[in-house]
Amino acid sequence: MPTPIECDVLVMGGGPAGSTAAALLVTQRRTVVLVEKEAHPRFHIGESLLPGNLRLFETLGILEDVRAIGVHKPGAEFVSDETGQSIAFPFRFALDARYTHSWQVRRSALDELLFRNAARLGARTLEHTRVRSVSLNPGGRATIMADTPDGPITFAPRYVLDATGRDALIATTQQLKQSNKRNSTAALYAHFTGLTPRAEDRHGYVTIHLTTDGWFWSIPLPDGVTSVGFVGNQSAFKGRRGTPAELFHDRIRRSPTLSARMTHAAPASDVFSAANYSYRASAGFGRQHMLIGDAYGFVDPMFSTGVMMAMVGGERGAAVAHVALDDPAKGLVMAKHASRDLGRAMDRISWLIYRINDPVLRQLFFNPKNMFRMRDGLINLLAGNLGGGLRAELPVYAFKGVYHITKVLHRAGLVREQAQAALHAPSILPAE
Repeated sequence: MPTPIECDVLVMGGGPAGSTAAALLVTQRRTVVLVEKEAHPRFHIGESLLPGNLRLFETLGILEDVRAIGVHKPGAEFVSDETGQSIAFPFRFALDARYTHSWQVRRSALDELLFRNAARLGARTLEHTRVRSVSLNPGGRATIMADTPDGPITFAPRYVLDATGRDALIATTQQLKQSNKRNSTAALYAHFTGLTPRAEDRHGYVTIHLTTDGWFWSIPLPDGVTSVGFVGNQSAFKGRRGTPAELFHDRIRRSPTLSARMTHAAPASDVFSAANYSYRASAGFGRQHMLIGDAYGFVDPMFSTGVMMAMVGGERGAAVAHVALDDPAKGLVMAKHASRDLGRAMDRISWLIYRINDPVLRQLFFNPKNMFRMRDGLINLLAGNLGGGLRAELPVYAFKGVYHITKVLHRAGLVREQAQAALHAPSILPAE
């Protein structure tokens, strides 16, 4: 058997989380091997970025490179299939307005850019390298077995970052992966050309079409391509028959707001599917490893947090690994804090996602008021500012309080007429 390849850190997975971590570690003069089971470029979903990504692109030195492959994204738009009502949330209203835009990108292009950047900075990168077993050895070197086109290969790192995405290698093999029963959904998605563009004042926005049992995304990409996907709960798929493509096109036909834009649309890719969309690992770290990105957890992608959470996880994972190599006890404490913070960030955005089909939540969402800066606090979340701090949290707490009070009154029948009127009224975004 070939001699194991030794390194300080083995990063398993060459997506945004793994490539970010690898790039940051080599700038700390650590020896890093970054392995990817496929080869770039490869198709991936999750094409809508957030302003929160821009800081990390700057840190990695690729901000202008991302700009060159993206469509300018000034905000997010929500459309109701039930009423036809729409509302835009421009990022410029966010509480933290250091970055007031982002981009929509082809993930194949973004992921390759991040991966090649890690190699440019000094990481050893291997593609078509699928990890098949992980044997951790706290206090020594781990043993990682992988398959390549040229045969098996072994790695002997001092620390392991699992960025294997939805494969969630360590969480799956150690039976740590827990599906989110509150948000048991599945997704169907594809690329199209020929969609009717949004009005000029909504150009570049990601559009979320809300249905009764799920939602669609519509993401404008370069070269006239649009990414369209449907995320639905169990009732959306129960009893349905046919291929994924047939189910997907049937769902599009039943969405009045989206189908109106797709009269002249033509497929530009196959139809893909994914199930059990939301999950979390019950433990995200150990003395010799940490789970980052989707390998640790994933929430419903409604608010486009996936790439940003992955890159932030890569940033935190790199910091943990760098410290743990010299001081394992301190690294363990850092890993605990990092996993806790990443989990809390997922929880903050999940609160909205769990309730997005609630008529009361939709009433408030489509008719936002900026008392106590509630609107700006929500936009702050939509922009990817998922950290804590009273300035960011108080407006969201105020919104939650209004929601719960309205919910109680609605159940008592005291605001039913007002709620119905609000749902069917034109929406006007409050003035700045």
